Amino acid sequence: MRQCGRMLHSLRARQYLVVLIAALLGACATIPGADYPRQPSAAYTKPETTRLGRDLQPVLSRHPDVSGFCLLVQGTDGLRMRLDLANTAERTLDLQYFIIQNDTTGKLLIQSILRAADRNVRVRMLVDDADDLQRDRQIAALAAHPQIEIRVFNPFYTRGMLDVMRYAEFVVSGQRVNYRMHNKTFVADNAAAVLGGRNIGDEYFQASERTEFGDFDVLAVGPLVREISASFDDYWNSGLAIPIQALLAIKPSSDALQRYRDEIGENRAQLGESPYARELAKAKSLKGTIADSRALVWAHAALLYDSPDKSKVESGEEDGSLLRRRLGEAVRGVKSELLIVSPYLVPGDGGMRLLEGLRDRGVRVRILTNSLASTDMPIVHAGYRHYRTRLLEDGVELYEVRPSLGNPGGGGSSLKSPSSGQFALHAKVFVLDRTRIFVGSMNFDRRSLKLNTEVGLLIDSPELARQVVSRFDAIAQPANCYVPTLATASDVSGARSVMWRTEENGESVEIAAEPSGDLLRGLKVDLMTLMPIDDLL
Repeated sequence: MRQCGRMLHSLRARQYLVVLIAALLGACATIPGADYPRQPSAAYTKPETTRLGRDLQPVLSRHPDVSGFCLLVQGTDGLRMRLDLANTAERTLDLQYFIIQNDTTGKLLIQSILRAADRNVRVRMLVDDADDLQRDRQIAALAAHPQIEIRVFNPFYTRGMLDVMRYAEFVVSGQRVNYRMHNKTFVADNAAAVLGGRNIGDEYFQASERTEFGDFDVLAVGPLVREISASFDDYWNSGLAIPIQALLAIKPSSDALQRYRDEIGENRAQLGESPYARELAKAKSLKGTIADSRALVWAHAALLYDSPDKSKVESGEEDGSLLRRRLGEAVRGVKSELLIVSPYLVPGDGGMRLLEGLRDRGVRVRILTNSLASTDMPIVHAGYRHYRTRLLEDGVELYEVRPSLGNPGGGGSSLKSPSSGQFALHAKVFVLDRTRIFVGSMNFDRRSLKLNTEVGLLIDSPELARQVVSRFDAIAQPANCYVPTLATASDVSGARSVMWRTEENGESVEIAAEPSGDLLRGLKVDLMTLMPIDDLL
């Protein structure tokens, strides 16, 4: 009898599992919250009437038909500029990010955004669902403010304590949930914007004790800002942007918002006059940049971005824009030198053909990427390994960043930082013939090229190119990088092994085994290399 009871219990459990999977299969065919009521909205149309617009008008009038740009190399500069934009805004703040973390710098920025909302500034926050907002419910609480609206791009069905079920969603609906919004833009009053590679979090702003991501942002003012705002509007009003209220079982409340106000207030008090706060006070300011005639570089530029429903544009179902096509056209026009900075380097066959076409014409190609020891994504490094030898055979010069910089002040470009964390590359920059640069969110990997949406600026400026090249050369020194080269001799199969040159204590050394920083990490990547997943990396 007990045996029959156990059999019946087991049968019921299986039935429940089948029902759950069937429900998930049916649900994942659509986007959760797609029917939730929402109003379309657009960027502010009269930026010149705001304080920021008026402050910019004198410099803009001296440079008609072009836009002004300031490269933000240091993480503290990137945070300070965003804080200043939030503190200056009078009408609108539009934020679009892959990740917004609820850590020290995230709370600092959110405090400024909340204060702007208290001043009656309309705030629109569009966040990807790769990092479940349920785990940072405090951020979701911002939606209780009447001036703040939060939308989530292409959300999962499962959230919070149930987010382990996201693995099931990947199984039954991988094509949909693999599609992520990787864009990173911050726009104030449709008058000034920050765009680049940084998400919102301590490691991006040199405030982490564990990791520092070396990155680039650019401040933009002038006519191009309206195009950046228009791209934001495209995403905000797309069917993939779902109001967060549609996704939460417990809706954001005024009590939850007050608790979060208290929390971010405590965070600011703890920051106090700390060394990091002092570094932040010395960083590039919005006011100083506008006032200094030398701080802004004036140039023609184009905004490149993927349509919100990129997958349908790829398949030909819809018309739209694809960043990689427009950037690819520009790269194919390079005549003498191409520099690429990409933390994750998985070019695929199409990317390899692009680079090999340049090399066949004698174009010098140099690429700065992460080493196995520095990368925060070992699985992506496994994909990079499939192309490294071929890249070297084609004559591409590779530089793999070390986790600690041996010469942080070299090359005329200081690499010193207030962060004590391990260094990892996170910037996404191209330099074309030292006359044009691309700065944005796009890595040179299969995920950015095919699966994620991305955004960036293609700027015609030898001066900005010089600044990026200076930074590139400073990091590419042997004291700061492992430089892979092909060994002279080949093995019995004819394959040539890879050696790494670097510098230790001022002395040049060669390393035969790939520097991993951790034996177990090296073994894991060896196994990952066997997995046929390059198209997902």
